[in-house]
Amino acid sequence: MSNYASLDIPANEPERQFYFIDKCREIISEKENTLGRKLTCGIFTFGCQMNFHDSEKIIAILDQIGFEHTESENADFVLYNTCTVRENANERVYGRLGQLKPKKKKNPHMLIALCGCMMQEEHVVQKIRKSYKYVDIVFGTHNIYKFAELLYTRLTSDDQIIDIWEEAKEIVEDLPVERKYSFKAGVNIMYGCNNFCSYCIVPYVRGRERSRKPEDIIKEIEAFAKDGVKEIMLLGQNVNSYGKNLSPNVTFSELLRMVEEIQGIERIRFMTSHPKDLSDELIETMKNSKKICRHIHLPLQSGSTEILARMNRRYTKEDYLKLADKIKTAMPDIAITTDIIVGFPGETDEDLEETLDVVRKVGFDSAFTFQYSKRSGTPAATMDNQVTDEDMTRRFNKLLAVVQEVAAERTGRWEGGIYPVLVEEVNTHDSSMVTGRLSNNTVVHFPGDESLIGQIVNVKLNECKGFYYIGEEII
Repeated sequence: MSNYASLDIPANEPERQFYFIDKCREIISEKENTLGRKLTCGIFTFGCQMNFHDSEKIIAILDQIGFEHTESENADFVLYNTCTVRENANERVYGRLGQLKPKKKKNPHMLIALCGCMMQEEHVVQKIRKSYKYVDIVFGTHNIYKFAELLYTRLTSDDQIIDIWEEAKEIVEDLPVERKYSFKAGVNIMYGCNNFCSYCIVPYVRGRERSRKPEDIIKEIEAFAKDGVKEIMLLGQNVNSYGKNLSPNVTFSELLRMVEEIQGIERIRFMTSHPKDLSDELIETMKNSKKICRHIHLPLQSGSTEILARMNRRYTKEDYLKLADKIKTAMPDIAITTDIIVGFPGETDEDLEETLDVVRKVGFDSAFTFQYSKRSGTPAATMDNQVTDEDMTRRFNKLLAVVQEVAAERTGRWEGGIYPVLVEEVNTHDSSMVTGRLSNNTVVHFPGDESLIGQIVNVKLNECKGFYYIGEEII
């Protein structure tokens, strides 16, 4: 950063980053004049909704700098926002990087950047330094807000820029965000995780929990509402822990009630909720709300109390069943979805049967099912009694069959009813149809055109197709 010595750079954020956005814009404009064309950028995101929301921030910054967004990896600027939850996710990124090398040789103006969770692993950064020297910028999860500054540094030098922080130093507000949808938006309410599940790398790469101030969250959502946003998704690794590091303390339920007061917001969603600390207050807040969607994502991971203990989940099978029953008693119309891991170290066929028992008793509307993937750097990776691939696949297929059977039965209970649907897009397979979602997150397809996108309309659910509905608008 020594080449900044002669520049009059603001010391405070976000003014500092807007300064670098302007400086980058000047450089990109000169390149455009030289080339006689707009410079393009392609952003490719792996992983969770937190990563996708981070990518929206990066895209917005690139847009202000003057890049034109494209879905092609032949772009002048290519960025991979990486995930590292599973080992094979890293290999996918290395493979994609290898394909970029000849593209960069053909286009001397091309820049390549890497960010996200994978970059928080020291061995990954060392591999990039040694084997992928043509990568221009590398940064992690804690300093995404510095992206414009990092880009300027690379544009004004020939050095590979690597900027990885072990922990976040501050939460920077008021940077631009480019939304995929005009009518719905994700809002980070917190960052990091304190749970340290034995299979999960997230706390190591995203750091400890840090909650945003409620006034900053409300300000952001109010701006979205004025811009026509109808649905808000509150994002955090464990939203139930929101506010614990704030002074004065603010609970997640209190935040939800604040969001509900915002005019123009019609739907409120959130994810993810950890079962160990989902409070009675939250259930009561959801029950009494007119805006919070009738859907909760409540990761189970395993139905075996013994395996849950090895996972460090800090609840038992009975705790989970009791909580699910409490939620369904308060809100009989709610949809509960979940995550389940098969083949965790030490799992037996009897443990799987415990999981299947929970699936049947809770009646999940859908479940994301995964085969356990050994993740180096986590306690589970070195546990004894690792499950064979053969046993894991067999159990996974058995679980999938039960999940699909239960979910189809649950989804079908709304057939024949009339419910509000938020229309999201023209159907990708039939342009005479549009696609939207119920409050409980079930997908609905029905005849319509793009004029309905972003509107909440009443739809009769004529036919359940297992995991979605075919319906018709009722005017």
